[in-house]
Amino acid sequence: MAKLGNTDLDVYGLCLGGNVFGWSADETASFAILDAYAAAGGNFIDTADVYSLWAPGNTGGESERIIGRWLASRGNRDAMVIATKVSKLPSRAGLSAANIRAAAEDSLRRLGIDCIDLYYAHSDDPGTPIEETLGAFDALVREGKVRYIAASNFTASRLAQSLAFSDRAGLARYSALQNHYNLLERTEYERDLAPLLDREGVPGVAFYGLARGFLAGRYRPGVEVDSVRSGGVAGYRNERGYRVLAALDQVAEAHETTVAAVALAWLAAQPTVAAPIASARTVQQLAELLPFTELELTPVELSALNAASA
Repeated sequence: MAKLGNTDLDVYGLCLGGNVFGWSADETASFAILDAYAAAGGNFIDTADVYSLWAPGNTGGESERIIGRWLASRGNRDAMVIATKVSKLPSRAGLSAANIRAAAEDSLRRLGIDCIDLYYAHSDDPGTPIEETLGAFDALVREGKVRYIAASNFTASRLAQSLAFSDRAGLARYSALQNHYNLLERTEYERDLAPLLDREGVPGVAFYGLARGFLAGRYRPGVEVDSVRSGGVAGYRNERGYRVLAALDQVAEAHETTVAAVALAWLAAQPTVAAPIASARTVQQLAELLPFTELELTPVELSALNAASA
């Protein structure tokens, strides 16, 4: 366990993504995954009010409800760090003060908890003044309904403006950033965001750490994968993508571990990344991820992976 940035949240090295709960993992499978994650020492669970809206018949909030029922049935709420988000659910869109408050109450009810440990602005809302958004988040923190706030899918400039306003006004500031970052998606994060995060002491919690599953090694030339997420990896199935897989294979073989573990270990080795996010739709998939928490790549291996993904 390690502190998440400047917060007092002690978190496990792998943040378990809840985007599959109620979508590609039904409740029974989700409980099994959560049980296996907790048994391995995991305590950092990421969800959102919009998960899993995209599954047929869903309306949003399904992932939160599953996690809430799991917490209640296992009696382990105090051992878990629960992160959820606001702004992308169509019925609770945006970051207005009224919406943030209503969405937080909805999430608290679905999760069956009285305080959200880490509450993200799921995406920026340029139509709402930063002052209004941060004031609403600060009020929730002061009321004890949220412990810390964070940002997701923000540009460097908007994050910088938000942090500066919080500092000037004495309001709660974003204490983590959740943006897209992995071996195949590096440019924006490394060029624009990493310098800001380093300067401001804000840790990154990278999502799509496995590039929608491509970096887990299942998508090989000529191999078709039966997954609801397979369409999302089409852009990686090219010379560069397969070059990165080959480099991952070599490192994985040297450590006698999985390709997914190496991809996540590369992320965890980046200076501003506190905990990569990865999801699993089966216990077997989770088992491929967990070894990364004890895997330390050498400078030579990191350089080889950087070169392959350049």
